[in-house]
Amino acid sequence: MTLLKNAVLVMFLLAVAACNQDQDTPAPVSTDSDNLDQAVAVEQYDAATFFQTTSFFLGNNGNAFSADNQSLLISSDETGVFNVYRLDLTSGERQALTDSTTDAAFAVNYFADGERILYTADQGGNELNHVFVRAADGSVTDLTPGEELKASFLGWSADQAYFYLLTNERDGAAFDVYCYSSSDYVREQVFANEQNLQINAISRDGRWLALNQNHTSADSDVYLVDLNTEDNTPRLITPHDGDVAYSVYDFTPGNDALILATDEHGEFNQAWRYDLASGESSVLVAADWDVSYVNYSPTGKYRVVGVNNDGSTEVTVTESSTGQLLGLNDLPAGDLRNVRFSADETRMAFLVNGDTAPSNVFWVDLQGDRTARQLTEALNPAINPDNLVEGQVVRYPSFDDLAIPGILYRPHQASAEQQAPAIVWVHGGPGGQNRKGYRAAIQHLVNHGYAVFAMNNRGSSGYGKTFFHMDDKRHGEVDLQDVVYARRYLETLDWVDGSKVGIMGGSYGGYMVAAALAFEPEVFDVGINIFGVTNWVRTLDSIPPWWESFKKALYDEMGDPATDAERHHRISPLFHAGNIVKPLLVVQGANDPRVLQVESDELVEAVRANGTHVEYIIFPDEGHGFRRRENRITASDAYVAFLDEYLRG
Repeated sequence: MTLLKNAVLVMFLLAVAACNQDQDTPAPVSTDSDNLDQAVAVEQYDAATFFQTTSFFLGNNGNAFSADNQSLLISSDETGVFNVYRLDLTSGERQALTDSTTDAAFAVNYFADGERILYTADQGGNELNHVFVRAADGSVTDLTPGEELKASFLGWSADQAYFYLLTNERDGAAFDVYCYSSSDYVREQVFANEQNLQINAISRDGRWLALNQNHTSADSDVYLVDLNTEDNTPRLITPHDGDVAYSVYDFTPGNDALILATDEHGEFNQAWRYDLASGESSVLVAADWDVSYVNYSPTGKYRVVGVNNDGSTEVTVTESSTGQLLGLNDLPAGDLRNVRFSADETRMAFLVNGDTAPSNVFWVDLQGDRTARQLTEALNPAINPDNLVEGQVVRYPSFDDLAIPGILYRPHQASAEQQAPAIVWVHGGPGGQNRKGYRAAIQHLVNHGYAVFAMNNRGSSGYGKTFFHMDDKRHGEVDLQDVVYARRYLETLDWVDGSKVGIMGGSYGGYMVAAALAFEPEVFDVGINIFGVTNWVRTLDSIPPWWESFKKALYDEMGDPATDAERHHRISPLFHAGNIVKPLLVVQGANDPRVLQVESDELVEAVRANGTHVEYIIFPDEGHGFRRRENRITASDAYVAFLDEYLRG
């Protein structure tokens, strides 16, 4: 389950991720020309070539494998729009199970019969997801019909006879729990969320429900509901003093414990086991970084733990009874993602992702030689992987000497004699994190000779709770200075052209672009704002109703509009757009429910009034983040064309 401190604000604005900050600032790693090979020629590719790379996701843990263990349920955007596919484990062939040409569809699970599937889709990026069932004959039923309704999958019963969905049909601001029959889809409401808590997990026996309450962005609690009793009042199980964040990973398969996340015992989230019978807690997993997730195979034979280690996820799979590490053979380099088990626990599937290798699907026979077998080829075969660039984790001192981490991508063709123009890439959130892994848009920029520094300003997740809260109610101020000092850092690299540095980002990163151009108008030479907030007064007053359970924590982080409107006005670039004098590209989805199109409309109009060059692209069929390949290609081509003209010159 998603952790509170990594999720509350990331869910709000996230677009499209090290050392402890108390550590002395080290010198950047291998970034000067003395330590790197000289510039080399590379073959360049256009955006269409990069985005012909296919994205894959596995269905939810539980029934990602078919009943006969012969196929996996996956999502793929190979047609240009995400659809659901059956992936054969022997041949690697994919059979399309949905055929949408407009609305992205994502796999949830197989039913126990291995023929029917659950999947979810919204409408044009509006984030009002419904849950659908596709029958063996191809017919589709919307299990959660309604015009202004949002729904999601919660879990299966142990015997697969029932499944649980969340919908906000009763109250747009609250998600209730419904139990559906797997045979005829007759449903029953099993929990009415009158207190509007965040529902995290349900136990396999259908008895226990785990919920979160967010008091502030630093303080939260976990509640339990016993659905076998008449009184469904949530019971607090994490009493504490002071600012402590608690959230939920999952219930154990044996229904005997709830695995909690907490930062009570240090800078980073640890996993603790809460015994449902005794109420006693004990540490399960602790690391020098955040424990990102803990989950299990169907009976709990295997345990999977992910740790966020300096922008990469370290995944370990162990036998629960012995703690012995599960050894795998022929595993390629990269991060493991989406680890899934078959119902009989004889097979395991996962994705492997790296900077130069997009996510591919692998599976392992756990009763055989445990050799990783690759089923997909995600990278466009027209791209030579040698022309792609591995990111390097580096740190630089900010205005107050705080070490700011980031991932630096150096073009192959860059050298002290052939300096590269550079881009500071700011993540979404606030509270997101730029992470290692394949990103077509970044590789496209780097391939065309632009250095990209994906920095993680203070307030980013993944570097401890102190670092995470350093920007609370100081947005557009201290974090903006981290961005300014990112340019100063790039200017110290002899292979970077320090006179040509731009800034770009999406969502909160887009806000930072507009803020940099408005409040530090001479620092960056160009900006690319991708659906960024420009008017905090409006944005914080118009959040969608289904974020109601996060509102208190959001306001604690950003400030309550009722009391902090003056500050929101002060840090909103729209009201200071008269300062923007550098070329600007703005990209926006017309259906965005988080950052409304009017935000970008008004910014563009105001900046054009200065006589400043502005380019504006609106996608009528997108929301917050671009799902359609043709639109991602258009956007990425626009980034390079804009930078070629107004930055590279």
